[in-house]
Amino acid sequence: MEIYLIDILILSGFIGYFAIWNVTPLLHSPLMSVTNAISGIVILGALENLNFSSTPITTILLLIAIFFASVNIFGGFHVSARMLKMFKNKDKTNE
Repeated sequence: MEIYLIDILILSGFIGYFAIWNVTPLLHSPLMSVTNAISGIVILGALENLNFSSTPITTILLLIAIFFASVNIFGGFHVSARMLKMFKNKDKTNE
């Protein structure tokens, strides 16, 4: 059963890589919002499965998934904040 899940992980990695690589720059912001939502679902699923993990390797993989999903979420929020900061007026006296 675990080999089957590893195959799904590898195939989804390839599909995700090629799907994101071909996205036009205009769609990067909506795509980042969707990946943040997916990462939130990954964190919730991993936290739920931590209760049922029977082997140490499963626990380690779940913690790694939580870590990388958290990095993706916080990185996405950081990039979004920087993009929104670019649209603010620096000097309001020029109006």
